Amino acid sequence: MARAVWKGPFVEESLIKKVEKQKNETNKKPIKTWSRKSTIIPDFVGVSFLIYNGKKFIAIRVSEDMVGHKFGEFVPTRQFFGHTPADKKAKQTTMETSTATATKTDSKQ
Repeated sequence: MARAVWKGPFVEESLIKKVEKQKNETNKKPIKTWSRKSTIIPDFVGVSFLIYNGKKFIAIRVSEDMVGHKFGEFVPTRQFFGHTPADKKAKQTTMETSTATATKTDSKQ
């Protein structure tokens, strides 16, 4: 179920304060946050954030296309390494059969 419209988007108060403070500064460091559940609002466009994914901070620069989404959508928490053991075994057997058929056709000629 979606959030009620009358409540408005959820944004951590500390994030709003940090963005307002950063707009007045010339040295713009990325804002570090653990709040993946915060919604990106139009005030955040052009600001850099460091969002925690459970292991490390990932750098994100907010663009207009991101407005309305949550920070957590842009920082995956899981990393896919592939289906290594089964795929390598299957690939190896197909390579062996293809080389075996190639050598049979070569010996017939």
